[in-house]
Amino acid sequence: MQSKSTKSRFLPTLLILLAVVALGWLVGCKTKTANDPVTTKIAAGDTDAVIAARGLTPDDVYAAVKTFVPTGQKDEYVMFASGGHSGQMLAIGMPSMRILKVIGVFTPEPWQGWGFSDETKAVFAEAQVEGQDMRWADTHHPALTETGGEYDGQYVFINDKAHARIAVIDLRDFETKQMVKNPLALSDHGGTMVTPDTDYIIEGGQYAAPLGWHYASLDDYQDAYRGMVTFWKFDREAGRVDPKASFAIELPPYWQDLCDAGKKVSDGWAFCNSFNTEMALGGIEDGNPPFEAGASQRDMDYLHIIDWRKAAQLVADGKAREVEGFRVLPLETAAKEGVLYFLPEPKSPHGVDVSPDGKYLVISGKLDPHVTIFGFEKIQQAIADGKISGTDSYGVPIIDFDAALEQQIELGLGPLHTQFDDKGYAYTSLFLDSAVARWTMGEGDFSEAPWSLVQKIPVHYNVGHIAVAEGDTVSPDGGYLVAMNKWSIDRFLTVGPLHPQNFQLVDITGEGESMKLLYDMAIGLGEPHYAQIIKADKLKAWDVYPEVGWEPIQQKKLEDAPVLGNERVERDGNQVNVYMTTVRSHFTPERVEIKKGDHVTWHITNVETAKDATHGFAMPGYDVNLSLEPGETATFQFDARRGGVYSYYCSEFCSALHLEMTGYLLIED
Repeated sequence: MQSKSTKSRFLPTLLILLAVVALGWLVGCKTKTANDPVTTKIAAGDTDAVIAARGLTPDDVYAAVKTFVPTGQKDEYVMFASGGHSGQMLAIGMPSMRILKVIGVFTPEPWQGWGFSDETKAVFAEAQVEGQDMRWADTHHPALTETGGEYDGQYVFINDKAHARIAVIDLRDFETKQMVKNPLALSDHGGTMVTPDTDYIIEGGQYAAPLGWHYASLDDYQDAYRGMVTFWKFDREAGRVDPKASFAIELPPYWQDLCDAGKKVSDGWAFCNSFNTEMALGGIEDGNPPFEAGASQRDMDYLHIIDWRKAAQLVADGKAREVEGFRVLPLETAAKEGVLYFLPEPKSPHGVDVSPDGKYLVISGKLDPHVTIFGFEKIQQAIADGKISGTDSYGVPIIDFDAALEQQIELGLGPLHTQFDDKGYAYTSLFLDSAVARWTMGEGDFSEAPWSLVQKIPVHYNVGHIAVAEGDTVSPDGGYLVAMNKWSIDRFLTVGPLHPQNFQLVDITGEGESMKLLYDMAIGLGEPHYAQIIKADKLKAWDVYPEVGWEPIQQKKLEDAPVLGNERVERDGNQVNVYMTTVRSHFTPERVEIKKGDHVTWHITNVETAKDATHGFAMPGYDVNLSLEPGETATFQFDARRGGVYSYYCSEFCSALHLEMTGYLLIED
């Protein structure tokens, strides 16, 4: 047996020998690498060698160059995409496909302090359901404000399908300012499309129920259940929805779906799909056909054609009734006064999209391989000429299908949604084909025939919505299309059974059969639904808040906000107010001493004015984490429930002395 001293002498020698062997191996590897011509070329920055080594095709190289945005340069577009079940919204740069921000909307977002300050909690309280906070949401359809049918970059809206809520996001600071709960419906789907000057935000319904979702037996479905579409009045100057100036239209108990507003020649009208005009009730547990079969029996459902300007006038004239404190134009009045018409459309429709000139309505029935195009002028002429094929059981006039039909084009299986470009092409997502179809509209300088399929490009997989740059405005930009795919399967590294979803960027700059796939972007939030893409130079976001002491929800400076020199702790009985400032790299005050049982109101201002000089404020144990951008002030409250020592700290890395940016809250027992 070796002695301990022998081991001690042997180990250094062994380590030296191992080091010599390792050095020799490294030198050999270096020599071998130096003699490898491909490696040498790659190390020297030889692009052709990199292409060869990775086996890239010319299309791969084109895609890489097309999407590459060098450091220091900025994207040409910003895509606002729904965050699905996260309840948030994504801001994504294009063509780089880099996530710029996850905007906190319907659910708390700790990095931004969204939902942790008094001010943001008050926004959540506006959209409670029966007095309860909803801790999740299902965001679906973002919509940018428009002026004259063009995106103006001022605000963006989004709906929560799960709880029939809509939110207003101010694009000066990319933060949510308001949430509104629809008192008529528990859930919705077809929001938040806007009218061309953003007079109204359109929120379509989804599953029929008694208005206000009160109890009624399904035996009374046709009499007690109703659909609806809501027109929320947007006050541009206030940057808020005005519920008192808003109204809804009562509809039959079909399941309303997506809506779109008319533009140019069709301005003043809105169009909403519907399905389950069969009024199927499900009930497989009782031996009835399941909903998916019962709601798909008829060959046609009804496109809802709505004269919203006439509806607004009737409401202003006192023709509405109040339901749950909200103005509702009755179904009978809407049908009688020429506000509401139906037009048969292929069954199970999911998309209705108005062409840039407002002349055509493109309808996609999920169970029909065609897109159906109606002419708006033909619809108006049919109404004027009385080409009505009857009424539904609720007295709504049904426009003759052939009188309104412009064209039908066979594109493929599972057509859903359509967008438009600047060259006169239309693009439709094909869910079952996992493809996007490019086809010609009736007008345009094409080498192809009008109203014809030009190309289908595969996407991966089961595409839902698509978005073209400014593709649902009066003047689309074209250039790029994003396919929002529900499945990815083999596109990315496996991260467990729950796969990411896939945004695929497609180049549509050329004509004819020139569409090219550029980029796969994994989305780790599910389920993103729809997006709108705006030219980046239309956005005028602030770098810092306009003044120190700025409160973002009200978008104004608070006169009593803490600023340098007036930091303090005030006590009135067991009511304690803390006035704090934060600046690199300390809080003032750094020590706050209170007593158990005190109610504390804590005001804090970031007095920085430099770009990106954001500070966090984390209070462990009291569920507080704020993000304080330069100039911002915020407030939070808590009850000191036990004695103890609590360290508060800056939770946003802000300087070399970031770890030293801390303080003590001392709660005396």
